[in-house]
Amino acid sequence: MGVDVAVIEPSIQNENVIALQGDLAEPAVIAALLDALGGPADVLLCDAAPKLTGLRDTDRANEERLLLGVELALPRLLRPGGDALVKLLEGPEAQAIDKRLRARFAKAKSVKPAASRPGSSERYLLARGLRPSRD
Repeated sequence: MGVDVAVIEPSIQNENVIALQGDLAEPAVIAALLDALGGPADVLLCDAAPKLTGLRDTDRANEERLLLGVELALPRLLRPGGDALVKLLEGPEAQAIDKRLRARFAKAKSVKPAASRPGSSERYLLARGLRPSRD
């Protein structure tokens, strides 16, 4: 399963791949994901990043909006006990969401892949064992 706000071109022609166009912050997109999956997933991989404008404040606001969408969707898309890998770009917005996400899992750590470009601000939060929702 994959979700992107942009149309994926060329389309992926594989029976084991489902690509949805939409915004993860939209309830209809979450409902479509859950329907296609048949319920919450065991693993959530989020390599999402906003399209950068070069304007620091705009880029940070767009990343915060994207991460908030992931944070809000997480308890619906991931089963209790499930694991997640979420891309974060360094900044105060990501730090706050990182802290809140860590609190929802039994274990969590930051990882920076060797494949990251030198000087890149990206890192990943590897979180294991989603705690049951308190809602």
